[in-house]
Amino acid sequence: MADARRQLRSGTVVLGGMGLLAAALTACSSDPDKRCVDRDSYNLGKGYRVVSDKNCKSGSGTGTWYYGGKKKGTWVESGSFSKPRKGSGSGGGGVDRGGFGGGKGAKGG
Repeated sequence: MADARRQLRSGTVVLGGMGLLAAALTACSSDPDKRCVDRDSYNLGKGYRVVSDKNCKSGSGTGTWYYGGKKKGTWVESGSFSKPRKGSGSGGGGVDRGGFGGGKGAKGG
């Protein structure tokens, strides 16, 4: 009986530890995907040229943070210069298309 309790307790500790690890990893990865780009380097077929992060971190650098997008070699496209808000991922409905609180089929009046 004591062996069963010991085994159950150790399983709880392992599961609790795994939960904490998962929470920590999720918190670390919530930072948006960002790259430092040269804003003046835009090319219609390639996008913006990715430069060293130090160009964005220093006040006089020529770089600008670019969020999201698809990286192809030293170029990135289809992103944004605006930092995404927290919680505005693919699962959220950031846009409400109902008007003044009306749902589907709601009529004003």
